[in-house]
Amino acid sequence: MAIKQTIKYDSERDKSFPQEIMSRPGCEKLYGCIQCGTCSATCPVSTYMDYTPRQLMALTRAGFKKEALGSLTIWLCASCYACTVECPKEIKITDIMYALKRQAIQEGIYPKRFPIPVLAREFYNMVRSKGRVTENFLAVMMFLKSNPIAAIKTWKLGLNLMRTGRFAYKLDSMKQPAKMATLLDKADTGWKGGAR
Repeated sequence: MAIKQTIKYDSERDKSFPQEIMSRPGCEKLYGCIQCGTCSATCPVSTYMDYTPRQLMALTRAGFKKEALGSLTIWLCASCYACTVECPKEIKITDIMYALKRQAIQEGIYPKRFPIPVLAREFYNMVRSKGRVTENFLAVMMFLKSNPIAAIKTWKLGLNLMRTGRFAYKLDSMKQPAKMATLLDKADTGWKGGAR
């Protein structure tokens, strides 16, 4: 994929953005990046990204929030941790990718019908409301919200799963799902307040 090179101006920066990302667990070493490119070299999907992991670290460090959160790179990250394992400065690059994904979801800055952010949001909503995830319902919600036509095309698979008893007919739930919601709310509050 060809990377579009554009001139960036200081006025386009959100100077608080790097600190915001660094306040999240695992992201504290962002400024330690020496731009060696090891993360990009070890990434198995970097050729498909609009910004390589090295470039994304530079954009985030410099405060180019719009570009970092709007990039496809964060959604194409395979979470294989190759970049984190090989980083000579021991930066948890995968954790930074997760932080950027979460921020993009919170701010609504992501490709609307791209399945990965839809899946992440639906997964969180299901865990928050039920305490558990029922995979087939999660897959159906992802298809309906990202590509309804693809959902229709999988009707044969759905019937076969039902026939073999591998398709749950109701959502799984823990006995007291409100406790999970409370736990997640406290974790969100602690994170937003900079607590660990």
